Amino acid sequence: MPNSFADLKRLKSRVAGLHSDHRRIAAGAFRVAVFLLLGKVAGALKEMAVAYRYGVSDVVDAYQFTMTLANWLPVTIVGVLSVVLIPVLVRARDDDEAERRRFLGELQGWVILLGVVLAVATYIAWPWVLELAGAGLDAETRRMSLQLTLAFAPAALLTLMTGVSAARLRARERHINTLLDGVPAAVILVWVMLAFTADVGPLLWGTLVGYAIQSAWLLWLAGRADGMMGRPRLGFSTHHWPDLIAAAGVMLVGQVAMSFVGPIDQYTAATLGNNANATLGYAARLLSLLLGLGAASVGRAALPVLADVQRRGDARRARALALKWSVLMLGAGGCVTLVGWLLAPWMVGLLFERGAFTAEDTGRVAEVMRWGLLQMPFYFGVLILVQLLASQNRYRIMAAIAVANFLLKAVMNQVLAPVMGVSGIMLATSLMYALSYVSYMAVALRRPDPPAAAP
Repeated sequence: MPNSFADLKRLKSRVAGLHSDHRRIAAGAFRVAVFLLLGKVAGALKEMAVAYRYGVSDVVDAYQFTMTLANWLPVTIVGVLSVVLIPVLVRARDDDEAERRRFLGELQGWVILLGVVLAVATYIAWPWVLELAGAGLDAETRRMSLQLTLAFAPAALLTLMTGVSAARLRARERHINTLLDGVPAAVILVWVMLAFTADVGPLLWGTLVGYAIQSAWLLWLAGRADGMMGRPRLGFSTHHWPDLIAAAGVMLVGQVAMSFVGPIDQYTAATLGNNANATLGYAARLLSLLLGLGAASVGRAALPVLADVQRRGDARRARALALKWSVLMLGAGGCVTLVGWLLAPWMVGLLFERGAFTAEDTGRVAEVMRWGLLQMPFYFGVLILVQLLASQNRYRIMAAIAVANFLLKAVMNQVLAPVMGVSGIMLATSLMYALSYVSYMAVALRRPDPPAAAP
């Protein structure tokens, strides 16, 4: 007992002796992990309800197909904004209030305009999307997919507004947006469980209402966090726009390339038939729970801290900080892979095997999930390096790596899927993240020139 007490005191002393930047990342990661866990619980319960109500069916095929393809461009844009906008918002703390309010209002105005354009374009173009990318789907699945655009078209606008509000919160090192990521899932869960029929309606209305609640809630919280709402207007009058537009343009190239990974997976799965889209979707959503609790928690917490360290002019400190966390996360991801491989059938069965979801479905989803688990170490390790390069404004290198990742993924899908089925799609993803980690580590180990590291 005395030894245990002494060990506890030594542990507390070591934690207290950590540099404040390490403690900021650790504290932020802990909060994000807790919020992610709560949000993912809502997501897991939603998936259990969908599996119970629909099983591996054409309805789930339609929902998975529509969600992936309709969301890809809004999610891509939000991904770019979350990388390039947070460092700008951190640096904007040095501006006066009028300047910050004007920039925020212009940002909101352009985002709303872009969201409306995307929403209208999604609905108008969807029949063409079904002809091109949904050729492997049957007529009934296509009909349900077209119906689901009534929810996913307006969700494009709501997703963009949510992304900006989340970036504002993260720039202030407030991570409540992570908890609210579970709001759409919670609303879908309620709608599906209260429904009397197993058609596409509950998924449609649950999605639309859930996105609307999340977007409005986050906008209110962001306004409280930075003390202003930012009345929407169009313009480029503040000094932040030239750097932001240049950075976003470069990042968009790489992000668009990476954003095609989801649609390519859906297209590849659609060509395999036999509810391959639904099988892939169940495995991917279970993997996202593990990815989110591990890597995303540290990655989301690290960017505002690294950007702040860069703003203080200590580029060497930011680099050392990120490299240490990356190696730590690589080892953590390896442990998750080992445990997950052993427990995959149990996890799939626990979450999904009830109602229309059978033991045979459990076996298929677990096999696919195991191949996807191989991405864990590389995904865990690379996310912190992504934040490092973003804080250094090294967006061209990031875009080049993203394009290389996409090309490898596209080739491996065509090589592995015909041989391994849906498992080949997951293995291709794992190989893609392995290339990503090696590339980012090679770049991070090179000291950047002083101009590249400047904020």
